Amino acid sequence: MKLGSVKYLVGEGIKNTWVNRLMTLASVGVLVACMVIIGLAILITENVNVAIGNLEQQNVVMAYMKDYNWALYSDDNTSEDQASSSETASSENEDGENSADEDEADKNGIKETDYIIHSDEEAQALCDEIAKLPNVAEVIFVSSEEGLQTVKDSMLAGQDEYFDFLNEEYGNPMSCAAKIKMKDMALFDETLEQISALEGIDIIQSQSDLAEKITAIKNGIGVAGVWIIAILMVIALVIVSNTIRVTMYNRKLEISIMKAVGATDTFVRIPFVVEGMLIGLISAVIAEGLLYFCYRVATETIISTLSTTDIVKYGDVALWLFLVFAVIGLFAGVLGSVIMIGKYLRREGSEFAAI
Repeated sequence: MKLGSVKYLVGEGIKNTWVNRLMTLASVGVLVACMVIIGLAILITENVNVAIGNLEQQNVVMAYMKDYNWALYSDDNTSEDQASSSETASSENEDGENSADEDEADKNGIKETDYIIHSDEEAQALCDEIAKLPNVAEVIFVSSEEGLQTVKDSMLAGQDEYFDFLNEEYGNPMSCAAKIKMKDMALFDETLEQISALEGIDIIQSQSDLAEKITAIKNGIGVAGVWIIAILMVIALVIVSNTIRVTMYNRKLEISIMKAVGATDTFVRIPFVVEGMLIGLISAVIAEGLLYFCYRVATETIISTLSTTDIVKYGDVALWLFLVFAVIGLFAGVLGSVIMIGKYLRREGSEFAAI
């Protein structure tokens, strides 16, 4: 197609937009409303994801280790476990690998072979192993002293005196632990199984119910967002199609003359496609500005009322929101015009010869 023909067809599409300005305004208004609702759904989803992300960071898993305090205080350290450890120690002694001192029990009746984690260095090494798991975001080693202090700090004023009996004679009953944060709550149970399988891990304290709720909320928001966008896309497509239909019938005589002198279907379609694209782009620009104003007012109110700053900034998403609007507008405009002019040329083609 020649450059002059392209200029003519594009100009016709722009002229059609102005000639049918009332229908164009109606289409732009409905498209803008659809785009703004879609934009709000996206922004709400992003803000909910930020809030859920903060909640995920608070969903900490504590993995306690099989150290000396575990061997001394834990009910899970059964006599069967100790017997097994003693057999292992005896076997090693026969091979000359362990000294006799290591088989001797201390004043509490605990041997070194009765537990796995013997020092903070071994505990840190176990934390490093946990950190290698694919869904683990962060691992912090918590010593028994830090664990006891955390328990004291969580109590009400004055209640920490209940722990005064934990002096040098009775010691600290807390086992060392690993404080774990995960990347994806959807893999929560799977990651717990991987942590439990590591040698040296005793029990794991977690809020599995919270993890399930977080995953359910994220999935629900995702599904709702998809449905909202799909429904509004259908509405946008119908509106643009009706606008193109009005333009097409207004130019019925002109189309018949073009077909009579040998114009191809593509030549007839292009002005309507240009009109639909122009309506979509105009709608995208207006929707971007309107959404920015609405979101700014809403966020300023939320920040001043709730004194929170955990809100997605519009500037961070402005560009790709405009791209989303532009794609929606162009898709609706092109598809709507192609469908309507295609139907018209197929069903009403016989009218051209009669006029």
